[in-house]
Amino acid sequence: MIIGRDKEQRELHEAYESEYSEFAVVYGRRRVGKTFLVRETFNYTFTFEHSGVAKGNMRVQLRAFRDSLADAGMGKVKVPEDWMEAFSLLRQLIRQSKERKKVVFIDEIPWMDTPRSNFVSAIEYFWNNFASARKDVLLIICGSATSWIINKVLKNHGGLHNRVTYRLPVMPFTLYECEQYMKSRKIQASHYDLLEYYMVFGGVPFYWSLLTRGQSVAQNVDRLIFAEDGKLRYEFNELYDSLFHNPEKYVRIVMELGENGSGMTRDELVKQCGLEENGRTSRMLEDLEECGFIRKIPTYGLKNQATFRLIDNYTLFYLKFVKHNTANDEQFWTHNYLSSLRSAWVGLAFERLCFLHIRQIKMALGISGVVTNVFAWRVGPSADGKKGAQIDMLIDRADNLVNICEMKFSHNEYTVTKDDADSLHHKAERFVTETGCRKSVNLTMVTVSGIAHAGYWSEIHNSITSEDLFKT
Repeated sequence: MIIGRDKEQRELHEAYESEYSEFAVVYGRRRVGKTFLVRETFNYTFTFEHSGVAKGNMRVQLRAFRDSLADAGMGKVKVPEDWMEAFSLLRQLIRQSKERKKVVFIDEIPWMDTPRSNFVSAIEYFWNNFASARKDVLLIICGSATSWIINKVLKNHGGLHNRVTYRLPVMPFTLYECEQYMKSRKIQASHYDLLEYYMVFGGVPFYWSLLTRGQSVAQNVDRLIFAEDGKLRYEFNELYDSLFHNPEKYVRIVMELGENGSGMTRDELVKQCGLEENGRTSRMLEDLEECGFIRKIPTYGLKNQATFRLIDNYTLFYLKFVKHNTANDEQFWTHNYLSSLRSAWVGLAFERLCFLHIRQIKMALGISGVVTNVFAWRVGPSADGKKGAQIDMLIDRADNLVNICEMKFSHNEYTVTKDDADSLHHKAERFVTETGCRKSVNLTMVTVSGIAHAGYWSEIHNSITSEDLFKT
């Protein structure tokens, strides 16, 4: 049973029903459910299905391709000499098929492009000179090596340029989808527990599939991440290795962003990470954004300036705790559940969670149909002694309002203090003064359980709770 993915399923069905041949690319980070989506959508029935072999050389890849042809009814054929011959055999299989639409599903396709194999040229020739000339082929390629998919296929400047007809990025689950998934597995968990799970694992379905009924959040986290045989203990390196060629620089970027909760500009990243000031750096940032690891947030009032932030919760958790767990404490999270370490992390993690649910925040504000732009904004101390100000989330609305959003994590209702109110008013005042914004400014707070009617609660114009974030 597929949870969510309604848009992706709809587009795949649309491609299948098309009166022309279609070329669909399904891509996303490791463990996000790409293969499951395609197989479930087509009820595990394909004219031809094949998966690349991890770390297999060209000969291994071709032998596996031959085996998949045999499984599809090709009969006995010798191992192709090269990829041109391999796709020639696939053409024969398609010609023999009596199905109305020939669905060809090639999974983990980046693994097939081994050095000097000319794989990309072969699939270009297959599509341009055979499949696209027919009206009955649906070619679906799928892969986790997102940088390969983006640069070799989606941004191809050769034979595959503008050939893809359906582009389907598969992103992690939202809170709503995670809740539905837990219900489907009959695992009882409060919204508070689901928030905690999300702040550790993000919305990656595979990670959630490993949760065990009857265990607390801390027990599940310890078992999966901190135990010596934990299934996610070494996930970080495997994750980035699977997605990016030469992942070291990608990891350097996310590590730097993990240390800077307020985000960094491109220039700051180039300087701190020792990156080259060229298109390669831009491509790496785009790749990380495509995978959902980072987000580029434009700066209000400055067209060419933006802040990059790490928004992948699993990566943030790893960098904050797992990387530095030198004592190899297998119950680290249980032992530190009430510590200052967790308290310092949880606010940042909740903020990142909110950035992944901006649509839900807009719904809670009643502005789903209003054109909006989300910005960050910051300013240093002024010459007359006014302290600096930083706004992490600013929603600029076409209905002549601006929401300055502050995210606060607490188990119970949050009590707005005088310091909170003064800080928000200061941010609003400096924002209006420095930018010349003429729109009304609403002070908005996103909390877990709402705002207590005490202290300075009346200073807040809009209150959004975690219940709002669970909406579809």
